[in-house]
Amino acid sequence: MTNSLDRYQELSRFLRSCRERIAPEQVGLPQTGRRRTPGLRRGEVALLADVGLDWYTYLEQGRAIQVSAEVLERIARVLQMDESERKHLYHLARMQYPLSSLPHTSEVPPELQRFLDSQHRSPATVMDARMNIIAWNECYSALNGDLTQLSEIERNFVWMTFTSERFRYLKGDQWEPHARRIVASFYAGYARHSEDPWWSRQFEALSKVSTEFCEFWESHEVLDAIDAPKTLHCPNLGKLNFDLLSFEYMNDSNLNIAIHVPHADGTVEKMQQLLTDYRGSVDREIVVF
Repeated sequence: MTNSLDRYQELSRFLRSCRERIAPEQVGLPQTGRRRTPGLRRGEVALLADVGLDWYTYLEQGRAIQVSAEVLERIARVLQMDESERKHLYHLARMQYPLSSLPHTSEVPPELQRFLDSQHRSPATVMDARMNIIAWNECYSALNGDLTQLSEIERNFVWMTFTSERFRYLKGDQWEPHARRIVASFYAGYARHSEDPWWSRQFEALSKVSTEFCEFWESHEVLDAIDAPKTLHCPNLGKLNFDLLSFEYMNDSNLNIAIHVPHADGTVEKMQQLLTDYRGSVDREIVVF
């Protein structure tokens, strides 16, 4: 038995299992009489997903047929799959997960915000696949300013890197290598999400506001990982040294969590002082330019 056959057989079992757990009323269909098997019928899935019954039957039987990402999306919606199930469906049917199909996320779950808030002296953020900062903790605001006062585009990490004087000051002589890495990450993301018009609009906007962005873009570097050690500069507290922990949120691979963990070289105490000052005068800018 080949690996390919195993994959299609698993796809057959997976689709059948997902179909059988969905009651007709969950998808707006009337409950008509007693059913021999639980869940939706194949014909109902085919109808709701706008595919042919024969084609869907072949797919669920585990036949080696070609299936597009668009059709898989429709089937996943009908069968009310969560992201983990969608990812499994894609891997079984196409052996890949198209990142361009990932939904854009603008909010984070309450439990994730509570996790950020629990990192008391560690600046922490959540970014989406477009590198928008969509959640942060108080410590991050103490260091970088009140992000609630910024527009959505100003909370984009690439935009912040090239347009924020405060951010550039914090980075000090590490700003340029950081900026080159960020452009390389943006370059990689743009390539993976080429079907999403947001990326081309963002590229055009960045090109207009920063000649440095254009210069670094021309190097055509591709990079996903961001360096771990971080040194930031604060005018009234001096150097702040951190290790960066960055990881994907298990329940939504579109979200990335970043935590700056302060070193035990005095940075912990400095961050506590910075946080205390920030709480004492929220409207006062800590970093003066």
